[in-house]
Amino acid sequence: MSQDWRTMLREKGYRLTPQRELVLAAVNDLEHATPEQVCARVQETASGINISTVYRTLELLEELGLVRHAHLGHGAPSYHPAGHSHHLHLVCRDCGAVSQVESTVATSLTATLLETQGFEVDLEHFAIYGRCGDCRGQNLTGHHPHE
Repeated sequence: MSQDWRTMLREKGYRLTPQRELVLAAVNDLEHATPEQVCARVQETASGINISTVYRTLELLEELGLVRHAHLGHGAPSYHPAGHSHHLHLVCRDCGAVSQVESTVATSLTATLLETQGFEVDLEHFAIYGRCGDCRGQNLTGHHPHE
């Protein structure tokens, strides 16, 4: 864990407790994970930590700017490290794979919506649904999204 995070937490009156550190490490390792997935990872090391503790910890870590969440489906939100560059989530309706692309690909869309509708898009919580190249039978990027 970065010493900067510990310093920032201390300045805000919090400590990076072992359970907070485990939750943060799980989010960093998993990159896009539901609270249940984070909890399962944390319980590999600390079986006494339950799902409600994980939810509370994720809320605190998000409030402190260390993690962010996006809604990638109908279920629980997916958490990812806040240090990731701004990105859009691409969710395949067929296989469920989640990949990401820089949010700059939506620059003209967001500018148009702001200009014509006065609507400011929240790209942090934005997921685009469709079919991935593998499910369509044509992997255009050479990158396998299921890896």
